[in-house]
Amino acid sequence: MDELKLPIFLGGFALFFLIEGLAAKRPWQEPRGQRLRMHAAMAVFNTVVLKLIILAPFLYWTEYIAEQGWGLAPMLGYSGIGGIIATIIVLDMFDYWWHRFNHRVGLLWRFHKVHHVDTHVDVTTALRFHPGELFISFFVKLVWIAVWGPSLVAFAAFEISVSLASQFHHSNIDFPDRWERILRLFIVTPRFHTSHHTVSRRTGDANFATIFIIWDHLFGTYKEPDEDEMRELGLAEGRGDYLSFATWLAEPFTRRNHNQDDPERHSTT
Repeated sequence: MDELKLPIFLGGFALFFLIEGLAAKRPWQEPRGQRLRMHAAMAVFNTVVLKLIILAPFLYWTEYIAEQGWGLAPMLGYSGIGGIIATIIVLDMFDYWWHRFNHRVGLLWRFHKVHHVDTHVDVTTALRFHPGELFISFFVKLVWIAVWGPSLVAFAAFEISVSLASQFHHSNIDFPDRWERILRLFIVTPRFHTSHHTVSRRTGDANFATIFIIWDHLFGTYKEPDEDEMRELGLAEGRGDYLSFATWLAEPFTRRNHNQDDPERHSTT
């Protein structure tokens, strides 16, 4: 399944890029080509650098854990299709908490804020992550694998599911209210996730789920999007140069948008 990850990722990206081009929810603030070029360059940079450092030890660790039979999944007897489904659900919950910690821990926020500086959310925003955040998350995922013990196929299925969900809910698209209500019973929708990218911290520091929306309900971080809040996306500072490659790399080491370290900003979440 691992060899399917790239074509599925590219196919999903192309599909959502086409759909939002035909039926965009929000007017484009910058040329789409400029956004695509910059965010694609970020993604290529991350892929090249991190694959050189991470891929081999990551695959070795996953295979080693599976061979040893470690983790909750083999202990509980999860395998085959059931194991894949269980892995997607459990690791999606782990991902919820990791995302939440990225907003709560100052050091992690330094890197994660790079994703949130984007002032116009679309499918290319799903490519916008700092290599430092991805590097840290690598070690976190090693722990997930040790705790849960997924097979390589199950973990690849989770990675594919997360990629497609991220592309979908970052897309600049929307659904009629009736469809939105139905979809939001189960999954994270573009409208719901866009609220997580508002300048307003009421929703910007809530709504952390990636695939299944139930985690925000269960753990008390569900905030209903507000029309007024949805008009301004991104973060308060750095709105003029967020498409600069140099600024993207340097952002974690600047003091912009550093009020994430202030505990008072979490009083409403």
